This record gives sequence, C-alpha cells and structure tokens, in this order.
Amino acid sequence: MDIRKALITAAGESQRTLPLQSLVDRDGVTKTALAIIIEEVIGAGIETIGVVITPGDESAYRVAAGVHAERLTFIEQSKPRGYADAIFQAASFCGEDPFLLLVGDHLYLSSVPKGCASQLVELARAEKCSVSAVESTHESQLPYYGAVGGKLVDAHRRLYQVDTVLEKPTPTEAEQKIDVPGLRAGYYLCFFGMHVLTSAAQRLLGEAFAEMPDGNEHVNFRAVLAELAVQERYLAAELSGQRYDFGVKYGLLTAQLALGLNGIDRDEVLRGIVELIATKLVK
Repeated sequence: MDIRKALITAAGESQRTLPLQSLVDRDGVTKTALAIIIEEVIGAGIETIGVVITPGDESAYRVAAGVHAERLTFIEQSKPRGYADAIFQAASFCGEDPFLLLVGDHLYLSSVPKGCASQLVELARAEKCSVSAVESTHESQLPYYGAVGGKLVDAHRRLYQVDTVLEKPTPTEAEQKIDVPGLRAGYYLCFFGMHVLTSAAQRLLGEAFAEMPDGNEHVNFRAVLAELAVQERYLAAELSGQRYDFGVKYGLLTAQLALGLNGIDRDEVLRGIVELIATKLVK
C-alpha cells in the first residue's frame, strides 16, 4: 500500500488555535506545534499534506507552518459539524488513496529513533490495510478518547485485529464491551490521534452523511471505523512512543515538559523543575 498523503484536522472551535502555539522542540528550537506535527509527517516520507481549517485561518496557518507552508493544501470546513465532517471535507484531496490522518492538538514523542508516524506508516504498508495507533490508557482518561477491542494477532509488533470501536465509553461500558487480552486491569487501548486509513474510510463517511435526512446531523467517526472493521481488515497498533493531547487542561504544559525532558536541554529542564519544587516545599 503506497501512502503518499497526510491529513491534519484543525478546524474544531476549541482546537483551531492550538496548532499555532509555540513550543521548544527536542533540539531546543522554538517552533509552532503545527510545524512539529508537519515534521512528524515528513519524517514518515509523506510530503502531500492537507490541513482542514476554519474559514479565515489560512494566513495564520501559513505563518505557523513556516518553511513548510508550500507543502500544504488547505481545506475549509465551512460549518462546525464535527470531526467526521472535517475528514470528509478532504474527500477530494484524498481521492482513492490511503492517507495518514492526524489531529492538530496532539504531539507525538517516539521512544525509538523512528518517529511514531513512521512506525505507523511502515506497519500499514506491510499489512496492506488500515491501521490505527493506540495506547494503553487508564480508564480515568476514557472520557477523552475512543477505545478499541480486539484480538492480539502479533505480540512482537503489538498488532490487534479490531472488532469493537467505542466513542469515549464509560469505564463500565468499556469493561462490558471491550476485550483486549493482556492489558492491566483498568486499562484500555485508546486512540492515539493517528491513523492510516484506506479509501474505504472516505467512502463510508460519504454513505453515512448521505443517510442524514437534512445533512446537518453529526456523523460519529468511531461508528464509521466500527463499520470499517466489519467490511475489511482493520488493525490497531501500539507504537513505541506516547501521545500528548495539548487540548486538555495543562496539556500544552505537559507536552512542553515532555519535549524538554526528551531533548538536548533535558538537564536544564530538570534543574528548573527541581528548583521550582524546592521553592514550593520551603514555603
């Protein structure tokens, strides 16, 4: 499967300004979150990148992308109709091609030399099917993420055959409906904010929106992924790395600390944290 396109969604009302925020990356360079996400995509060997934005945001995003701006195709989501609609607005951009999908309010830190997007794209190419990245997540975080259940098919590569997809389930619902052998009690495989999807995903989105009587209802993207699992082979993979959702409270701070503690300025960041804690303890 030849994966040459990537799509970044960034049109949500609570999300649209987050990719424009400045951070210091692992090399000690100040850049926007958008630029860091784009570099993650480029590192996976993908140069054709679509970004779904709110009308009027293109100029700000071009500035935030910096030297990468010319790589981007901007797709406007004219009405706030949710995540599924944002993806479907890029149907023409995606065409019949598989694509890497990322959200604009997550950063990804790999624990190995190969980036998280590179790991995922490599798996999807090898398996020739849709693959969603997932992370073992405590049940207290279920209100923020979709979760999947399935059968472990490759322990070495931590690959699962997806058979269940739930949208932000309660712990009780997850316990009743999701089965993932081998995970610690109270932990579930939650979406990482990164997928490689075949063209079937856009087709299923189109069918779901066509069934809406007046075209204004929101389509649940997790339901589309659940149908994808029925219609074709669909895998989930635990990557060697972590996601940092900077759309939640203190999320941007946590993402910056993670970048600092995994970068060339690690000792300086650690000293600053220790000094801050010591000051608070003295008081």
